[in-house]
Amino acid sequence: MIHRINALFPLWAILFSLVAYNMPTLFVPLKGSITPLLIAIMFFMGVTLRLEDFARVLKAPKAILLTVVLQFFIMPLVALLISKAFHFSTELMVGMVLVGAVSGGTASNVMTYLAKGDVALSITMTLTSTLLSVVVTPFLTLLYVGQSVPVPATDMLLSIAQIVLAPVVLGVVVNYFLQATIKRYEPYLATFSMVAIVFIIAIVVALNQGRIANIAFLTVLGIMLHNLTGLASGYYAAKWLGYSHAICKTIAIEVGMQNSGLAVALAMKYFTPLSALPGAIFSVWHNISGAVLAGYWSRQK
Repeated sequence: MIHRINALFPLWAILFSLVAYNMPTLFVPLKGSITPLLIAIMFFMGVTLRLEDFARVLKAPKAILLTVVLQFFIMPLVALLISKAFHFSTELMVGMVLVGAVSGGTASNVMTYLAKGDVALSITMTLTSTLLSVVVTPFLTLLYVGQSVPVPATDMLLSIAQIVLAPVVLGVVVNYFLQATIKRYEPYLATFSMVAIVFIIAIVVALNQGRIANIAFLTVLGIMLHNLTGLASGYYAAKWLGYSHAICKTIAIEVGMQNSGLAVALAMKYFTPLSALPGAIFSVWHNISGAVLAGYWSRQK
């Protein structure tokens, strides 16, 4: 039952978004919960990691380097270009760039498993980009939108360390001492993470309820293109370099699926609720596209 609930994540995200749009007063008071919810998600990620996951970085350095380059070069650059092409407001452009500049999302590991990719490699890639994001995300945000809006890069770096690094490290420590117990309850940890991200999405939708009708279509289209660019560039760059189909799938999913919850939290803390909207929409869409792609790949021999 737990696995079925987790598999229906896109449906829960859409349902809660609709509820938040029609009854925003239910979620607006929860605005201050976004950061604690994201910290919980990162802790749950850390709890599923073992020390050997860190050692895997040395076993596949070229594939991980390729993923990192695509993730932190292609994704923020494409986000900026789409924002310019679609004439997004500065607030939306900031949100798009934040989505592009963050690390890979934990949902990529689930989608890689469903797509019959290399799950161990996916976990290592997510871990690597998550740790790098502490420094890289503030720098990229400053680089791409620093001329349009003030970007408190140092404060963002400290925030990401608190929101991402500290809970992940704490989770790894908990796993080290309680490994057998954690393994037994791992499916429930995924459910807790799903519930947290669904509430983050609902809160952002509620906060932007009055503006969504005017901007939603183009914003959704831009986010879809952004996500699809990540998936395609990841797959075909890996294929061009001669990697196996399993690794191509893994890199595609890792590049295309971002930690949009972190983008939302940073937007809410340092910019505006409207800047958080791209991250919220991306959270819904990348799980839909990822699930569809994983389903297609899982049926291939």
